[in-house]
Amino acid sequence: MSDAATMPAPAGPKPLQGGALVLLTIAVAFSTFMEILDMTIVNVAVPHIAGSLGVSASEGTWAISSYALASAIMQPLTGWLARRFGEVKTFCFSVGLFVVFSMLCGLASSMPMLVIFRLLQGAGSGPMVALSLSLLLSSYPKTKQGIALAMWAMTVVVAPIFGPILGGYLTDNFSWPWIFYINVPVGAAAGFVTCDLAPDLRTPI
Repeated sequence: MSDAATMPAPAGPKPLQGGALVLLTIAVAFSTFMEILDMTIVNVAVPHIAGSLGVSASEGTWAISSYALASAIMQPLTGWLARRFGEVKTFCFSVGLFVVFSMLCGLASSMPMLVIFRLLQGAGSGPMVALSLSLLLSSYPKTKQGIALAMWAMTVVVAPIFGPILGGYLTDNFSWPWIFYINVPVGAAAGFVTCDLAPDLRTPI
């Protein structure tokens, strides 16, 4: 019998347990929540953004459509990126891009700058939703993957509802850049926790 026949099959990623699993779940859930939240949080701030940057309200809606367009373009590429670079590495890099360009969106001083930064923010967010589900399912034992799927689905459903509420509150009580700045600490923490706790879930290049 050949050596190849006697070699054991490579083991899959080991599910997490205890506090590590809880922390990873929170980090991935917040990443998903943040990405979907940004699809609706800008809606109520468009008049403020348009007035601040000296454009019409219709031009202000570019801040919404540019993000959605870039995210939609990147989502079909997620599978290839994850196979090429690994799921965790791709996820953390996407979160990093999302955080950086969220900050730049808040610092934008003109509408063209904001549209460009929103495009790049959306490009970073594209792989986050699909990979967040994959990471959760890989982290949980098979007997508890239904719980992971339910928590992920709840995040996806709740985030668009909170978007206009949170966007209106931040815009009225602070200023419109804060709808982007709020992503920075949340995204940075989520990305750090995911990269730290999920090294065994990386897909070989």
